[in-house]
Amino acid sequence: MSSNVTVFECNLLHLNQIGDRNGHITAVNNNDEIPFDIKRIFYLYDIPGGESRGAHAHKKCHQFLVAASGSFEVLLDDGKTKRLILLNKPDIGLHVPPGIWASEINFSSGSICLVLASELYDENDYFRDYKKFMKWKLLK
Repeated sequence: MSSNVTVFECNLLHLNQIGDRNGHITAVNNNDEIPFDIKRIFYLYDIPGGESRGAHAHKKCHQFLVAASGSFEVLLDDGKTKRLILLNKPDIGLHVPPGIWASEINFSSGSICLVLASELYDENDYFRDYKKFMKWKLLK
């Protein structure tokens, strides 16, 4: 993926919800509801209310973030433009392509952030230093 991706390429996607008064189920299938094959799933939880996570970018990993419970915001940054997205429904997720600095912020108490990723964990895929991320963005 090119490093010239913008925050406007981060899309909210609605997931099919099936259910009734007894509850709901939402399924996610590779390259169907989301635009990539899922190779890794993880979730963030027990985050104190108002706290933040993330604050990094990926070189090649796509991520799909869902507020499985509660709510949080995602601050997206492409090096030129910032965009703030609220996630607060378990049937809506945010696709974050590679080349975007993303921070999950303002977690509500008891919230769960479900993350579907296109790649297995690889520390070399991460930018954890914003200055290095910006240098990479400028080189491409």
